[in-house]
Amino acid sequence: MVSMRASRVAEQMKKEIASIIEHQVKDPRIGFVTITNVNLSNDLRHAKVFISSLGSEEVQKKSIEGLERAKGFIRREVANRINLRYAPEIIFK
Repeated sequence: MVSMRASRVAEQMKKEIASIIEHQVKDPRIGFVTITNVNLSNDLRHAKVFISSLGSEEVQKKSIEGLERAKGFIRREVANRINLRYAPEIIFK
C-alpha cells in the first residue's frame, strides 16, 4: 500500500516533470510526450515515470532516448522545486 505522503509527492512530481519537459528540456528528439503516472516508492528514493508519446515507433524510441539523456537534468530540477531530503532516482517507462 502506498503511503499518503508518497502519493502526494508523486502527484507533485508528475506536474513538475511535465513542466520541465515542456519548458526547459531542449532536446529535439523529444516529441509530444505526456506524463501519465508516477509511481514513487514509500521511502521516496525511486520514481517510475510512465509516459505516453505520439508518433511512430521510431519517434517513440527517440523520445525515450532523449528523456534518458536528460534524466540527470530533470532529476536535479525536480530536487530544486520539491523540498526533499533525497532526489528520487527516475526511471522512464
